[in-house]
Amino acid sequence: MLKLHTRLHALTPSLSSSVRLGPTTDSASPILRAALSSLRSLTRRSRSSDLVGHRAFFCSDSDSSGDGSDRVVHVDSKAVDSEGEEAESKSSSAIVPTNPRPEDYLTVLALPLPHRPLFPGFYMPIYVKDPKLLAALQESRKRQAPYAGAFLVKDEPGTDPSSVSGSESEKNIYDFKGKELLNRLHEVGTLAQISSIQGDQVVLIGHRRLQITEMVSEEPLTVKVDHLKDKPYNKDDDVIKATSFEVISTLRDVLKTSSLWRDHVQTYTQHIGDFNFPRLADFGAAISGANKLQCQQVLEELDVYKRLKLTLELVKKEMEISKIQESIAKAIEEKISGEQRRYLLNEQLKAIKKELGLETDDKTALSAKFRERLEPNRDQIPPHVLQVIEEELTKLQLLEASSSEFNVTRNYLDWLTALPWGNYSDENFDVLHAQQILDEDHYGLADVKERILEFIAVGKLRGTSQGKIICLSGPPGVGKTSIGRSIARALNRKFFRFSVGGLSDVAEIKGHRRTYIGAMPGKMVQCLKNVGTANPLVLIDEIDKLGRGHAGDPASAMLELLDPEQNANFLDHYLDVPIDLSKVLFVCTANVVENIPNPLLDRMEVIAIAGYITDEKMHIARDYLEKSTREACGIKPEEVEVTDAALLGLIESYCREAGVRNLQKHIEKIYRKIALQLVRQGASNEPAIAEAQVVEREETLVGCADESSQKLVESETGAEPVEDSSHEQIAETSIEADAVQTDLPADQPSDSKDVTDTKTIQESEPTKTVEKVVVDTSNLADFVGKPVFHAERIYDRTPVGVVMGLAWTAMGGSTLYIETTQIEQGEGKGALNLTGQLGDVMKESAQIAHIVARSILLEKEPDNPYFANSKLHLHVPAGATPKDGPSAGCTMITSLLSLSMKKPVRKDLAMTGEVTLTGKILPIGGVKEKTIAARRSEVKTIIFPAANKRDFDELATNVKEGLDVHFVDDYRQIFDIAFGDDQMTGK
Repeated sequence: MLKLHTRLHALTPSLSSSVRLGPTTDSASPILRAALSSLRSLTRRSRSSDLVGHRAFFCSDSDSSGDGSDRVVHVDSKAVDSEGEEAESKSSSAIVPTNPRPEDYLTVLALPLPHRPLFPGFYMPIYVKDPKLLAALQESRKRQAPYAGAFLVKDEPGTDPSSVSGSESEKNIYDFKGKELLNRLHEVGTLAQISSIQGDQVVLIGHRRLQITEMVSEEPLTVKVDHLKDKPYNKDDDVIKATSFEVISTLRDVLKTSSLWRDHVQTYTQHIGDFNFPRLADFGAAISGANKLQCQQVLEELDVYKRLKLTLELVKKEMEISKIQESIAKAIEEKISGEQRRYLLNEQLKAIKKELGLETDDKTALSAKFRERLEPNRDQIPPHVLQVIEEELTKLQLLEASSSEFNVTRNYLDWLTALPWGNYSDENFDVLHAQQILDEDHYGLADVKERILEFIAVGKLRGTSQGKIICLSGPPGVGKTSIGRSIARALNRKFFRFSVGGLSDVAEIKGHRRTYIGAMPGKMVQCLKNVGTANPLVLIDEIDKLGRGHAGDPASAMLELLDPEQNANFLDHYLDVPIDLSKVLFVCTANVVENIPNPLLDRMEVIAIAGYITDEKMHIARDYLEKSTREACGIKPEEVEVTDAALLGLIESYCREAGVRNLQKHIEKIYRKIALQLVRQGASNEPAIAEAQVVEREETLVGCADESSQKLVESETGAEPVEDSSHEQIAETSIEADAVQTDLPADQPSDSKDVTDTKTIQESEPTKTVEKVVVDTSNLADFVGKPVFHAERIYDRTPVGVVMGLAWTAMGGSTLYIETTQIEQGEGKGALNLTGQLGDVMKESAQIAHIVARSILLEKEPDNPYFANSKLHLHVPAGATPKDGPSAGCTMITSLLSLSMKKPVRKDLAMTGEVTLTGKILPIGGVKEKTIAARRSEVKTIIFPAANKRDFDELATNVKEGLDVHFVDDYRQIFDIAFGDDQMTGK
């Protein structure tokens, strides 16, 4: 590349602007002219416009006969452009002899050439770094002595000239001064005219060969020179001619493959004219790619024949290089497979389409789309995220569209730019507005609503509502999910719900690594992309049902997501950049709080939703469920009536669950059956209505028409009976009616037919009304089937050994009878058998109850050895249902004591509480559920542990209204209540 660059600098200006003119005694022979003309014809193109506006410098040939014809002339190329050959003659006549002549210069400044020698007749720009030398050149040019000697610098001994870089050579040149520099210069050089000096660039034009004889001064280096002339030769020598023809032939072969050489020859022959043998040798060596030593050898050779031979070797070598280049190109082309060729064609097609504006490049379009997404929120995007995005966009431009890495990067950028960085929705902390929304969506739940309003009020005072994770716990169907949706609507936040029930893969929460096939971000990143804001309300459903599999523990992964101290820098495995989730409001739902892992539960604020009592279910069914179901089924309010007694029966006998989801299903079932009944009634009425309308219309036509039209109607209608709802019959009759209308008398009003038809339609409308459907207790079973639940009170008056307990279930609260009976009696046969599918805790409670009952009986009746001599059986009904828990202890003790004393307990009594061996009553859970169960079973008196008094006081008034509740901390108080007087009170 360095050689080619040097050749272009040294050659192109000289060939395009400098030529040698003037008569020479050593002109080319006619045969040489013919060969050269064929060479020119190979490259000739019209370039007259290339000369416009240029100024050419012509210098004489140093190898002419020495008759004083050496001259320098400045020619205006406009003359050449306008006159052709005449301009050439004019420019020749404008030659002005220079004074003094070039051969008069026997002492010249020595200019070192680092790369290649300067041949006569060629330009060469060089850079002079020595300020003294540059000043001397400028001074010479001012003194009308614009000549210097250009000499090639020798290489250092023991170095390869092809391996030394140009910068190293130039540096070495200017390190030498005086005699040391003289020793580094070749003796033979070129007399060079200083064409121009611009800064430190000096443009030289070669004139003739020189040889250094001795040094005159050291700084700047000035030497004495001898002017060299070519040795005499016979221009008619056949060997010289043959050698020159071979040079020309080789040049022609090179011209066929190299456009660069073609331009050189064309430019040179245009401006210089005919070649002679010395010129041909210099031209071939000057434009060849040989190294500087080979070119210096041609420059030093004064024998024309030998010089031609050296040049022939150089151009032959150039020809071989061209052949090697051609073979390499051919081999590479053969290696391109069909797919690669197709790829290249596709790329060319894309480029063509892009130029035509038909479509943009895929990469450009993708980058533009991603940048367009970023623009609205660019100021709010964190700097570290912007840096990652810019790096990925740069990477996208470097990747091939067909590579797998391209698709990975594109998907990654798609997720990064689609997230709502810093885009927050405006929150609404209006407590009254929130109260209105909660009342619209839910009935009851006063304590839950109050807690939510407290949360919103705190958010208003703080200005933000983050920092708390609410967990709504309760049985299914009580409205946990819909409460979360209402909170989002009250706060004006976007709502997103995802269920983690059964989730066992951590990647669902924290995302997959991008190296995996089909990798995706976690649920939170998907949530942010879907809602479009960075502060949504996220409802995590069924958090108590998180699984644990081989892919990790999702419950532990949820800690980073839900912890307010950590989620400000939540790191998704796919995005791999921190995301701020501190503004996200998390609401979790769970059926059983005990199933939530403790580290996760510790970060939540639990709001319990126990369920609904019968009165609340009645309001919900009437005001919410029935209305929405009726609209969904397309039934009008006046077409159906569901009585309060039917709704109450539905709630008591079919839907005793704590929630209202099952109640909604049963109401939908009722209305579906009503819809079918209404449609069937309407379908049965339609044929009768259609028949009545046809008969009425026929009678009208008969009464209005004359005899001929009447016969026509009779013949048409009497031939075949009128079908029930035939549209064809009605259409034909209406056509006939129009025909009869035209024959009416003039005095009859034209609208009498319309009046008659209107009356007929009005009279037939009452027949369309469908009978109103009434759903009552008498026909409720026809809609929803036989009752599922029966009265929970099995006994009107509890017998001896039977006591009602209160239990908590996942579906809410329920009552539970505990029965004890005697199997066998005999001295020393005291024992206790248990049945009813009891759990380990409940079995232990029964053993404790047996011991406590014996001790209390010993206190009350010291002479009664009942437990010591009786084999007893304790059973809990509904044996198919597993039962466990400690709160049945006091109920079991009461059942055992009732049997031992042969005394029944109060008929309206129910109790719950865990008992210790000493008879102390411990607190229990599910106070609201158990209270609701007691109300459902028409219990009037309840016994609770004293530790649960505060829980009971916090219940809504409508839940605890009308109940006589006793709070005890020792079983002996229960004994007095259970077996005392009915009027006894002991709150």
